[in-house]
Amino acid sequence: MTAAAATSDDIVKDVIDNGQVSGQQFLVIGLCLFFNMLDGFDITAMAIVASSVSTELELTPDKLGWIFSFALAGMMAGAMFLAPVSDLIGRRKLIIFAIALIGVSITLTASASTLFEFVVLRFISGVGAGAMLASQAALAAEYSPDKYKAFAVAAVTSGYPLGAMMTSVIAGIIMPEYGWRGMFWFGGLLTLSMIVVALMLIPESLKYLVEKRPEGALEKINKILVKLKKDTLPEMPVVATQDEVESPGFFGGMVMLLAPQHRVRTLTLWAAFLMCFSTLYFLMSWIPKLMEDAGFGVAVGRQAFFLFNLGGVMGIFLMGWMSTKWRLTNLIFYMSVASAVFMVIFALAPENLNLLLGLTLLIGILQQGGFTGLYATAAKAYPTAIRSTGIGWAIGLGRFGAVVGPAAAGYFIAAGLDMSANYIIFAIPMAIGGLIAYRLHID
Repeated sequence: MTAAAATSDDIVKDVIDNGQVSGQQFLVIGLCLFFNMLDGFDITAMAIVASSVSTELELTPDKLGWIFSFALAGMMAGAMFLAPVSDLIGRRKLIIFAIALIGVSITLTASASTLFEFVVLRFISGVGAGAMLASQAALAAEYSPDKYKAFAVAAVTSGYPLGAMMTSVIAGIIMPEYGWRGMFWFGGLLTLSMIVVALMLIPESLKYLVEKRPEGALEKINKILVKLKKDTLPEMPVVATQDEVESPGFFGGMVMLLAPQHRVRTLTLWAAFLMCFSTLYFLMSWIPKLMEDAGFGVAVGRQAFFLFNLGGVMGIFLMGWMSTKWRLTNLIFYMSVASAVFMVIFALAPENLNLLLGLTLLIGILQQGGFTGLYATAAKAYPTAIRSTGIGWAIGLGRFGAVVGPAAAGYFIAAGLDMSANYIIFAIPMAIGGLIAYRLHID
């Protein structure tokens, strides 16, 4: 099919959806996964160093909760207001900028000495992380055949808990020698070094180039086609519909999310994210400290955090595999409700360490597997013109739950509620989120 005869839809379907998946497509997904690992390390490092930081800065649990929550508030702002920019300037530029923003702020956190400095720098790191996660989910979806979009997005999203797992391992190596500041030096400098890797290896979204037609689009498209081992185009393809070329603009994209054809789906997706985020980030932020407060010690707290995120990785890939066979939102429902049930069982279980660690692994599998399905749902729910905007606002507004969850837990703990009580409280929004997601009916 020649470029003149083909439409923009035909070109993308022929290259991405038809034929074998190329090494370049695997490279894009692999790089997005690795960058999300860095995000996971950088954002969750605070959970591991919380005891050391609170001791040095003399912070009470409620103030420590605000440090957790400001990083998540930054992720909310980044996903809502920075990620949509990638629908205007492209995924690649936004990802590179986000990596730089995270790297600089994390490096500076190593020198923080006051609560105010921590709050500001963690917020900035969160802005970069929120923008990058949404943009990489969009890029992974746009380089994946339709059948495997959910799996690709799940694979990329697995980088976050993988990075969180590495936080536990690396902390055991760095902290005895360099303390909590060494964790941020390590994460920040490693993230900054990835700017070069991104500049060299991350391509622009082919779908974005074909539909949005920025300056030099044909040359960029042909370079990508060569890497994908496809025939180059002598000219730009015919536009399938004028809507593909006309960008809705920064604010227009946000307005389109609530247009009649998207409104119900958008509001349902936002509610599901909000509920599930509050539970997930309660656990991501407080597991180590809660285990320590329950009398199990620092090492056990790190072990529990590692197992929760190991379960997350297992659950994410389980979700990705199952999503190629069964309806995506049904899987989210089953896994989310099951995770809530096992949180209650954890709360009522006897204080047997092996039993609690086993339940932590299982909760991680079910909860993070089900939750990750929401990213894939958002990626499949919107057209290219507003995909990053749609993913970003779903993640961003949902992260209001991530901000409230850890902060509320801090106040609950300061008020004397123990680990079991907190687990029962936060099982409720997870179950509600699963029920809401079921209503989306997205394959």
